[in-house]
Amino acid sequence: MITIYDWFGYELPNKERYKLIKEAGFDGVLLWWSDGFGRDCFGRNDYRNGPQIAREAGLFIENIHTPVQNENNLWLDNLDGEIVTDCYLQCVADCAEFEIPTMVVHLPGEDNPYNTLGLDRIKRITEKAEQLGVNVALENLWNLSNLAYVLEQVDSLRIGFCYDCGHHYRHYPDDDLLSMYGSRLMALHLHDNNGSYAQHGLPFDGTIDWSTTMKKIAETDYSGATAIEAMNWDYEDLSAKEFLHKAFKRAKRLEALKLYNQ
Repeated sequence: MITIYDWFGYELPNKERYKLIKEAGFDGVLLWWSDGFGRDCFGRNDYRNGPQIAREAGLFIENIHTPVQNENNLWLDNLDGEIVTDCYLQCVADCAEFEIPTMVVHLPGEDNPYNTLGLDRIKRITEKAEQLGVNVALENLWNLSNLAYVLEQVDSLRIGFCYDCGHHYRHYPDDDLLSMYGSRLMALHLHDNNGSYAQHGLPFDGTIDWSTTMKKIAETDYSGATAIEAMNWDYEDLSAKEFLHKAFKRAKRLEALKLYNQ
């Protein structure tokens, strides 16, 4: 199975977007679950219709990515902290309603250290996820101390790890995150560290050692999709169709590396 993040940088109506993704060879998509970036004229404010449109195109929905604009508020003892908690609780309910198995969440960054209030909120999210049968995958960014704390403190089959290889090698290249948390792996974000943002490039265009990365993923026995989270930031000479076909070919190379190491 090969999937791709649905917002890969080109402004397209969703129906055309998902048609192109399917035609490129992808089996499914990762959905951006928010209208927070204001791309209203291209249907991003209509994100709740995305699952139906994607499924009509023949794609399965691997997961949703929850809003990121207020992620650092999760530990705060104020109304902002409650609002972001309610947002994540609603995303759990949305996953159940739209029959999407997993949601990806950003924990606060290292400048916002964990506390007991924040842990209590995570436990509320966990309880609802357990009730509704939804996986909550916590993504690694510049947040390793918070990520480690939550995964150590919350022992639930519904709370796990979203491994982002680009963020890994940008922020914590000396830490073996897949050995540390691979047993709780629920989602992948695969992209290279090339380009003007040092992230979200197509695999094999940067300096990530993909042979080692895919070997580590294979060793976790993760059975989910090979999920590409590349953007067109440094591929503006390519059309959306060309970008997607290139991304699919790179994903197939990753799949081959993974199978070789199984």
